[in-house]
Amino acid sequence: MTLDRRSFLGLGAVALVGALAPPLPAAADPYARWRGRTVINALGSLGNPNVRDPDADTSGIAESKRERLSIDARELDDLRASGLTAVNCTLGHVAGPGDPFERTVSEIALYDRLIQDRPDVVCKVLRAADIGKAQAGRKVGLIYGFQNTTMLGDKLERVDVFADLGVRVIQLTYNPANAVGDGAMAKDNRGLTPFGREVVARLNDNRIMVDLSHSGEKTCLEAAGLSRQPISINHTGCRALVDLPRNKTDAELKLVADKGGFVGIYFMPFLNPRGIVTADDVVAHIEHAVKVCGEDAVGIGTDGSVTQIDDLDAYRAVLAREIEERRKAGIAAAGEGPHTLPFAVDLRGASQFFELAARLDKRGHSPTRVEKILGGNFLRYAKAIWQ
Repeated sequence: MTLDRRSFLGLGAVALVGALAPPLPAAADPYARWRGRTVINALGSLGNPNVRDPDADTSGIAESKRERLSIDARELDDLRASGLTAVNCTLGHVAGPGDPFERTVSEIALYDRLIQDRPDVVCKVLRAADIGKAQAGRKVGLIYGFQNTTMLGDKLERVDVFADLGVRVIQLTYNPANAVGDGAMAKDNRGLTPFGREVVARLNDNRIMVDLSHSGEKTCLEAAGLSRQPISINHTGCRALVDLPRNKTDAELKLVADKGGFVGIYFMPFLNPRGIVTADDVVAHIEHAVKVCGEDAVGIGTDGSVTQIDDLDAYRAVLAREIEERRKAGIAAAGEGPHTLPFAVDLRGASQFFELAARLDKRGHSPTRVEKILGGNFLRYAKAIWQ
């Protein structure tokens, strides 16, 4: 089986067929108490990673030639079984060839077309209230988000354009430095540029979430201090537990929380010094973040899809090629490699959110706190920004 990494990160590949399988009886369902709760993935993706798509992008580097997105039967079943209410999906240019602005507008159009094609499955999230509407309609709300600002070029007014197109989250940097500021892998840790300060203000004007994932420490602290609105770190880990650049220091986490922001913990290899992450690692980082930030600021941003990869041996070969591409492009991060996996090995598939809830419950966290972590805290933050 040949797998495509970009499919894993975010794009489905075949037409939708089939129907939702009937639910298990409550007595036979170990996750029954968590079903029906609001589940929001602050950084995730659509897609069935087991379907080969020849037109798919690879890790945000190559240009996609696709003209349409679709959702297959397995993905539909997994999405609904997962309880996912809404997900922040990465659209647009991250790195690589092509004009970043044109490429990003094209990908927004692809997602708009998917929503037009499948209004029974997905809907576009423009306001916090749309998340509740998605849940009531048994749909998945799609939050349009960027993981870079390369598509802005040097034109501040493009923030207005993307706001009008429905983008609701913009991450200031990826791993390297850009025109806005230094990313997590930039050696100088120089913080925001003058243009970056203008971008933060313009994002505030448009009530777009300022996401500091992947940012350097100084960039994060400066943006959090400068922003007139709360900011977020939608997918990260805690550097106090694992000292890697993609994880955030306690100072960053605390400042974001103190200003009313949100911190999402990912399921990525940076949670474990050996790069193979388990549910225990995810729980440990969530618990540390709650200790630093309080229980009202912490959630999840897995950086993965709901449908799991079936053939891990085949996937490792795909991953090795992707890591090499990322290194050549200068966007790789310390702690990722061909031996690591970009997900927690025992938090995969449609049960991942409920399994995490069950583990937090077993650790003694109250049902109220668990519900906040699953989605309540992101919803609170969304209400503060999008209204």
